[in-house]
Amino acid sequence: MAEKKKYSLFSTILFGLIALVVSGLMLASYLSMVINPSKLWFATFFGILYIPLLILTVLMLLVALRRRSSMATWLLVVLLPAIWLTGRCLQLRAPEPEKGPLKVVSFNAGLFVHGQKGLEGASRLALADSAAAFLRGTGADIICLQEFGLPVGVGLSDFLSSRFPGYHPEYFVLTGDNGYAGNVTLSRLPVVRKGKLEFEGSTNMALYTDISLDTTVFRIYNCHFQSYNLSPDSVIRSIGHDEALTSTENKMKRAIMRRPDQVGAVLQSMEESPVHSMVVGDFNDTPVSYTYQRLKAGRKDSFVEAGKGFGATYVKFRPFIRIDYILYPKDFEICSYEVPQVPLSDHYPIIATYR
Repeated sequence: MAEKKKYSLFSTILFGLIALVVSGLMLASYLSMVINPSKLWFATFFGILYIPLLILTVLMLLVALRRRSSMATWLLVVLLPAIWLTGRCLQLRAPEPEKGPLKVVSFNAGLFVHGQKGLEGASRLALADSAAAFLRGTGADIICLQEFGLPVGVGLSDFLSSRFPGYHPEYFVLTGDNGYAGNVTLSRLPVVRKGKLEFEGSTNMALYTDISLDTTVFRIYNCHFQSYNLSPDSVIRSIGHDEALTSTENKMKRAIMRRPDQVGAVLQSMEESPVHSMVVGDFNDTPVSYTYQRLKAGRKDSFVEAGKGFGATYVKFRPFIRIDYILYPKDFEICSYEVPQVPLSDHYPIIATYR
């Protein structure tokens, strides 16, 4: 009798309604991986909110168990897919790192305008020099850079040849009033063939490079999928201002709706490729997303296989947001994975070794 008195009919109904809303949002985050954002663009946000929705659903389950509510069974069923998905976002244990004959680095340089922790006031060239020194120090065989940009008057070829001796540079950049920006792939291994994929109506792009390692040739796609072109601060400032909020919404909608076609272009190129492909770069999407789900098919995620923690790569939303990836062919074996927290950009680089 005391238990029934403690939880009134009103509180029971209210709890049930809240549990249904939370579980519905959790299910929507799962569905965001299979719903094409070009058809239903706002579905992407449920995937972005996967971690907080997961935490909220687990809390609701604990409350339901305490209340001995029949909703506990439903919440438990809703959480079952999370057993499979959460490993994309959080790894509690990583294998012992080993040395591998192939080391790959991916790094969104942020045009060298986003220095952190003491480098905030550094010039673009000074920040680029610091980044180049760090990247050389990794001893990487392949370096994939996105949003690589230097100011007007700094020669791209001269910069790459002087800062990265021993590397064969492949790049495609767009020139503007403030300099140039684009993707750069640097390889110390022999390059067999190369090409680029320009995305219609966008400054984002992908490069592909076929690389020879011993008796194997594989392809690496250096991708930068559609950016939001927004900072967290600008999003916060737009709240409460109709015009600014509309502009923010339009930018987000445009980015979300463009990425599926860009991913499709890369997938089509991979289907036509005569060799296995590694997909590297800034996807501007989380691991619970349509973008990731499509590109991951037939490949392994370096973080999932050898990473630890949340593996966050975007500085502004650390420790939760991972939007930079190295997806590798299943016939490769990963030896190590790390995310050095260097203050050189608004992204952290990711480093992985393979055999």
